[in-house]
Amino acid sequence: MTDTTKTTGAPQGAQGTPVIPLPAGAARILIAVGAVATMASTMLAWTWTSEFPGDLTVTGYPAGLQLLTLTGGILTLLYALTLWNVRGLRWLNPARAGGPVFLMALAAFAVTWYTVLAITIELGGLANLEPGGYVAAIASLLPVLGALALPRPGDTWKSYFAKADDIPAAHEVPAWAERIIITLCLALGLIVFTYGIGTPDDEYGETFSGFMLLVLFATWAVFAAGLTDRFSALNARHKGFATSMAFLAAAVFPFTQSEDHNANIGVNILIFATVALGLNIVVGLTGLLDLGYVAFLGVGAYAAALVSGSEYSRFSGTQLPFWGAVLVGMAASLIFGVLIGAPTLRLRGDYLAIVTLGFGEIFRIAVNNLDGSSGPDITNGPNGIANIPDLEILGFNLGEPHVIAGFTLGRFANYFLLMLVFTAIVVLVFTRAADSRIGRSWVAIREDETAATAMGINGFRVKLVAFALGAALAGLAGTVSAHVSYSVVPTPYQFAGAAPPNSAFLLAAVVLGGMGTVSGPLLGASLLYLIPEKLSFLKNYELLAFGIALILLMRFRPEGIIANRRRQLEFHETGQLDIPEQQSLPEGTIGATKATKAGA
Repeated sequence: MTDTTKTTGAPQGAQGTPVIPLPAGAARILIAVGAVATMASTMLAWTWTSEFPGDLTVTGYPAGLQLLTLTGGILTLLYALTLWNVRGLRWLNPARAGGPVFLMALAAFAVTWYTVLAITIELGGLANLEPGGYVAAIASLLPVLGALALPRPGDTWKSYFAKADDIPAAHEVPAWAERIIITLCLALGLIVFTYGIGTPDDEYGETFSGFMLLVLFATWAVFAAGLTDRFSALNARHKGFATSMAFLAAAVFPFTQSEDHNANIGVNILIFATVALGLNIVVGLTGLLDLGYVAFLGVGAYAAALVSGSEYSRFSGTQLPFWGAVLVGMAASLIFGVLIGAPTLRLRGDYLAIVTLGFGEIFRIAVNNLDGSSGPDITNGPNGIANIPDLEILGFNLGEPHVIAGFTLGRFANYFLLMLVFTAIVVLVFTRAADSRIGRSWVAIREDETAATAMGINGFRVKLVAFALGAALAGLAGTVSAHVSYSVVPTPYQFAGAAPPNSAFLLAAVVLGGMGTVSGPLLGASLLYLIPEKLSFLKNYELLAFGIALILLMRFRPEGIIANRRRQLEFHETGQLDIPEQQSLPEGTIGATKATKAGA
């Protein structure tokens, strides 16, 4: 007889003994009380001096990092209420598991203790803390202790950070409701990104560091609760609508900014994200390791600069219209892609990587010497091509401010909207190519080139198409990059450096975000550009921090932040739902089968 009794008193999925021996009811109360106390502590002064960023000296008015602590406290309280099965909040933690509650409590704890420690270290001791700082530190610790007093989700510590087990399926809702959910989620993403990019440029990046801590653990909690899987399912059912709303949210971004500096960051993120998406065709879909890809960005930038009408251009009397410059940049990169790919794509693995690395360095050295003394006067050598005029499209000069619907859009905001259109084109090309016959051939080559060739796929031709297409997309982005930066110089187009663009940066963006996906490289490039921009105090240690981050990623999530199903199965052999469970036949059945064969 099947037992249909439901347990309502404790969270589902409880397997292990709690770390802290407390009754489950007391643990839930401790989490809720700690969350409320954390929220209340933000109304107190945390320090006596306004020298610390955000001015945390005002009572009754949270500011700076206190706002992040307040947000963490609210989220912790909401997740604590899911343990009581409160109606209207069940969707936040469908399995009523303790892991997401612990991670959300950890988010508020991390931001609060980071702030307290930063005040102590920067201002010179605990004496600089007001009572509100002590209250916040103790209050934020209570939800973490309460979450550890809940039944452990599994047998090890890893279970606190893993996705909850037995997550129930989402209730079916009408299609229009699903579209509303997608819209609200994207609006929330726009708010989070706008707040992050608008954080003040503190000397040591205190506010942005606290913001990243909150986003990291809160996103981890949402993932552990299974909400990211539900959102992915919604996107899959409404793929066209979700993509359109994502680009609409991005188009709204310039209208939310009061200064053009943030739009400058946004347009550079789009440029490098677009180039990373082109590299994703070569690396993610085809499996070719290209270590000199930034050279194609440089080819497009230099080609567009030469026909831009700049007085420093070798062809200063030639100024093509916008679309002409775009086509020249793409064509030049495409030609270089074919010329480099044709003799080298018969190589594989490390040998191909070495050749592409050499091409990237040869390009930088060549443009550095085409100055009229070491070689022909084409690129103006180390000085590059300066004073590149702004683009003009249908009489619309992108270098001048424009007022649209009462909002003033500056120069970088105009280029942001232009680059957003190009990003949409690249995304369309990537998705259509990946789903086509040539895309399936790329994947076959990536998985096993020998087997693909035996099945009739022309491996050389397929790889050359991928190489040329990726180069052309990089040239497209390079065209806009030349006009955004006013000049083109050889220095940035190297293999590795402290600041983008460089080949290592682009490759890391693809690997970090998730190879073979559309949103992965976009997210990876955004993170890798925004974090160094905001944490400028790490200028001398960026490569060290960059390497440590990649090592941690390869250890704990080698498939990338946003990975497709195939990649997850490649790197995580357990829990493969695609493989049916192997069951042996009963002993009597085996004997009967043998007897039947013997009789036959």
